[in-house]
Formats: sequence, C-alpha cells, structure tokens
Amino acid sequence: MIDPGTVSDLRPLLDRFWDVSAQSLDQLQQHADPGAGAPVYTVDGKYTSRGWTEWTQGFQFGSALLQFDATDEVRFLESGRDATLAHMPVHLTHVGVHDHGFNNVSTYGNLWRLAREGRFETTPAELAGWELALKVSGAVQAVRWTDTTEGDGFIHSFNGPHSLFADTIRSLRSLALAHQLGHRLLGEHDEPIGLLDRLVRHARTTARYNVYYGTGRDLYDVRGRVAHESLFNTSDGHYRCASTQQGYSPFTTWTRGLAWIMLGYTELLEFLATLNDSELEPLGGQESITSMMLEAARASCDFYIDTTPTDGIPYWDTGAPGLSEMPGHRDGPADPDNPHEPVDSSAAAIACQGLLRLGQVLRPSEPDAADGYTRAGLATLATLLEAPYLSTDPAHQGLLLHAVYHRPNGWDHVPQGSNIPRGESCLWGDYHLREAAVYAGRLAAGRNLTFFSADNGDAA
Repeated sequence: MIDPGTVSDLRPLLDRFWDVSAQSLDQLQQHADPGAGAPVYTVDGKYTSRGWTEWTQGFQFGSALLQFDATDEVRFLESGRDATLAHMPVHLTHVGVHDHGFNNVSTYGNLWRLAREGRFETTPAELAGWELALKVSGAVQAVRWTDTTEGDGFIHSFNGPHSLFADTIRSLRSLALAHQLGHRLLGEHDEPIGLLDRLVRHARTTARYNVYYGTGRDLYDVRGRVAHESLFNTSDGHYRCASTQQGYSPFTTWTRGLAWIMLGYTELLEFLATLNDSELEPLGGQESITSMMLEAARASCDFYIDTTPTDGIPYWDTGAPGLSEMPGHRDGPADPDNPHEPVDSSAAAIACQGLLRLGQVLRPSEPDAADGYTRAGLATLATLLEAPYLSTDPAHQGLLLHAVYHRPNGWDHVPQGSNIPRGESCLWGDYHLREAAVYAGRLAAGRNLTFFSADNGDAA
C-alpha cells in the first residue's frame, strides 16, 4: 500500500526535527508547573495555562511518548509514563468534556500501542491497567449522549446537550479502542449501551450536519466546508442551525475544525477495516458506513486543498474578514507576518496527517487519487518542518510557531508592533506535528501506523 520513495525525501527534515523536538520537550518539562493547570499556548515563548477545559494535558505527556517512539530515547518513555500515572487518572472519569480521545488516547493509548509493538518491557498487570484506562475513557465519553430525530445522536460538547462539535470526531478513537478491547457499557436496568453503535451514530450525525456537500442545503453550501458546531433542540432532537465557538461565523470554515474532520474520519476508516461485517450490519452495514465516512473525509480534504495557500498552511478561518485585504492569498505560500489575519499552523499539523492517511486508505482502489492526497500531505508537512514554522530558538518552549487558539476571544498573544497573533505555539499543534512526523517516518520505513490493526503497523 505504501510508496516509501516520496516519503523518504523527508528523512533529513525528520532527523533534524526530532533533535529540535527534544529540546522543546526539555524546556517544557523544566518550566511547566503541573499545579498551575495544563499548558495550553505560549506567550513570549513560555507555555501558559488557560482555564476553559483541561483538554491539553494528554498532549503534553503524549508528546514525550511520541519522542520515544521516534528516537528510542528511554528518558522520554519514562517521563511520559510517570506523568501519565501521576496526572492523567482524573481525565479518565472527567464527565464534563468531549475530549477523551485527546487526553487519554494520547497517553494511555500510546503506552498501550508501544507496549504491543514490543518497544519496551512491561508487565501483564501494567498492560492490563492501560487497557482498563482506555475502556473507562471510552465509556465515559460515550455517556455524553443526545438523541436526534433521525434515530442517530451525538456525543455533546462541553457547551451542553444541544451542542455537537466537529472536534469530537477525533475523540471517537476512545470509543473505538474501548470497543476493540471488548468493553461493555451498561446503563439503567443493566441496559447495554453499544460503544460501536454510538461511534457510528455520532459519525453519521457529524457527517450530516457539520460537513457540507454542495447539495444546496443553504446559500453557503460549498462541498467540504465544515461548520464548527451544530445546535439541536434538546426537547425533541431536531436540528436547529449551524454555529461556531472559535470560527469567524457559522457560514465560514474555521480551519482547525476542518482539520479535525479530515483526520477524524480517515482514522475511523482505518478502524472500520478491522471490523467484521456482522458487527456493522445492525448499524447500516459496512458498505453504507464506509461510504458515509469516506465522503466526509474526501469532501473535507478536497476543500482544504482548494482553499489553502500553496504551501499547505491555512489562515485561521476561510472567511476571516481581513482576507479581503489580501487578494490572491491562496495563490502562493501563506504569510504569517501579514498585518491582517493570522495563519493557524496547528490546523496544518492536524490536516497533513488526515491527507496522508486518506492517501493510504485509497491506495488499493484509487492509486492516482491516493497519490494526490499523499503529495498534498507531504508538502504541508515539509513546510511545517522548516522555518518560519519550526522553532529553533532554544529559549522557546514551543515547537510549532504561528499557531492560533481562540481568535474571537482574543486569547492569543499579539506581539508588540503587530496587529495579529504570530510567533507562538500551542500544545495540540506541537503534539500533532510530532504525531504526523512519527506517521511519516513509519511510512518511509514501509509501515502504516494505526492504533487499530492487529499487528499495529505492518504495511499491507
């Protein structure tokens, strides 16, 4: 399935990247105060916390595990494992967030995956503990449920039972792992609650309402456009309208939400490939479910390619008002130093992995299309692995520069002399750049990294 030749061109950049990554992790570990809350984004190169929800701590400790994955440096394994044990249990039973796939799969999931690969020695009890953690996390995530009128439903966001976020599609990996590990979730009167059932229904609802397909749904229905949030009437389950928390408007596309859709669906397609047809038949059947997820993945990836500057780095929202002052902004590389609108490199770090994974999903059946998505993913990753996006300042605690957290709330640091945020990092951007680099390294070696395959990585 894998064409290592083109991926191998990134090897020199990847080798340098992991040296820079280690430097960044050492900086963060030296200065981060676990008692002050999880690091979220940098201000003047120093990681700071931002109370909203604690959704980033798993990226901090998971980054150390990815560093070990790429380099075999045992000190990073030890720090990631020790920090997971010390600080992550509270996240397993956090009933107030939709972020279990972010926090817990990044930590317990990476430990479990690496142990199954035989990358380090572990005990049966330790492995069983990580598996129990993943089962609990998937179950807690699945309980945040709102039914909709179509017989489907969704895992609601921290905004409440009316709110469906695009982000949550990436957290469905927690339900996938819990199901794969054979966990049974029980409700009132011991009524079984199917983890796979809720995964498929959430994915179907997100594909129906958060992703657009150019079918005339409204005046702004462009194929592949993504709404950050969909709102529902909780009294009867009817859909009401599109919304957003971090984008410019409900009718423009916040590019990090777009990236979550791209990566979330492509990884779920890998999960579907591990299931028996009999498991999916009661939920609509393998063909129907795969078709739904593949269309959402392809539409969103196509939209990203069509609307992003030529180097693969998007501005924070495709409809951000300042872009009107930048004619032709899609026709060349993105400009993080412009005076009008910030880029969001963290969206690119997430999106490039989605593009690469979609290339692998399509390679057996559509090799030409697969090559196109793979090239787009590699071009984006290559941009991120060099200046001005990769930080080489030893005093900067971040790794990936020019990331944006919450533009509408004005939370991002605007340096003196600038009109817009620039030059800072965020924990999810750093983590996902590392994850994309691990993935690309595996592809270059002829392996396809996935949590869900039985052997955890051999290329087909």
